[in-house]
Amino acid sequence: MQKPVIVEGPPGCGKTALAQALAAAGNTVIERLQCYEGINEEKAIGKFDSALQKLFLETQGDRLQKDWDAIRGNLHTLDFFVQGPLLRSLLYEKPCILLIDEVDKVDEGFEALLLEILSEWQISVPKLGTIKQRSIPFVILTSNEVRRLGDPLRRRSFYLRVEFPSVDRESEILRVRSTTKDSRLQRIIAGLAHALRGWQMEKPVSIAEMLELAQALEILGLTDITTEMRDSLLPLIAKTESDRKRLLLRDGFASLVHDAHQYAAADREQQLEKKQRELIPTDA
Repeated sequence: MQKPVIVEGPPGCGKTALAQALAAAGNTVIERLQCYEGINEEKAIGKFDSALQKLFLETQGDRLQKDWDAIRGNLHTLDFFVQGPLLRSLLYEKPCILLIDEVDKVDEGFEALLLEILSEWQISVPKLGTIKQRSIPFVILTSNEVRRLGDPLRRRSFYLRVEFPSVDRESEILRVRSTTKDSRLQRIIAGLAHALRGWQMEKPVSIAEMLELAQALEILGLTDITTEMRDSLLPLIAKTESDRKRLLLRDGFASLVHDAHQYAAADREQQLEKKQRELIPTDA
């Protein structure tokens, strides 16, 4: 249907990874517009390269013989335009993935700028004119809910809500994305992630940080998470001073480790029950 998708959810739950997975599945590239407060049209669409224009005038001005219409016509073309990700995404022969990341950080004015490209698949640039698409990109707009996105943008898009995964799902992610082959350790790491997120931390741990934790444990040759590992794990899981102070409480960290093992054990029981049900033939 060639409509963009708004993917909304907490930071670190895998929204950007969706665009990466789509690019891999479609064997195409990602054009990424990283949004931030104060971003302008030049960063998103592009701008004329004044240095290149000046060089052109110095080297080709005599040949044009003061034909100012010809000069302007030559200077105001894509050849002298430094393209931003929004414009580049329209000029691929094969559709790309256009990732507009953290769109909730921009203001309503910038949102309005996006409406033309997401509705008409074209961009209007002063002196350059209207540039129409060669192919229509697959657009992913991610939002961490810093502010509510406007209705015009929502109206033009599909909406996908993403939350942090369950222990079972995160164990599966660790199985596929991490290098550790220890299924028990994968479940414990997923259980720790679930326990940490239940703590309402100032900066909840992301899926990517759990993959990094798995990598660190593998480098250290460890196959379990224990209370004695608190100080070693702090740089991996506590990214603010307040979260660090909470995890430095020994009883608090011990309860986290206990909960992580409990969640891991419960997940294993669920997996065993699921396999048993699959082995039992159903009645005709």
